[in-house]
Amino acid sequence: MPHAETAKSAEKALSQALQRDGQGRHLWRVLGQYANYSVFDVAGNDELHEILQGLPLYPYLAIQVTPLAQHPSSLAASEN
Repeated sequence: MPHAETAKSAEKALSQALQRDGQGRHLWRVLGQYANYSVFDVAGNDELHEILQGLPLYPYLAIQVTPLAQHPSSLAASEN
């Protein structure tokens, strides 16, 4: 289990660094599972792919990507 704990610790550190850098915009835990939903703000697919492949747990993850766009009725849209 030491290897798993080391990988989880490295994953946490990278996740927090991505959040501080503004690339990791949101992070939510999925209740009852070892899973999360993350929202990234990146320039494009290649940048996201690079980030995901850089995750220490990447080889063990089942990742599903859903591209999002700002909704015109969002209050946040009027702030931009």
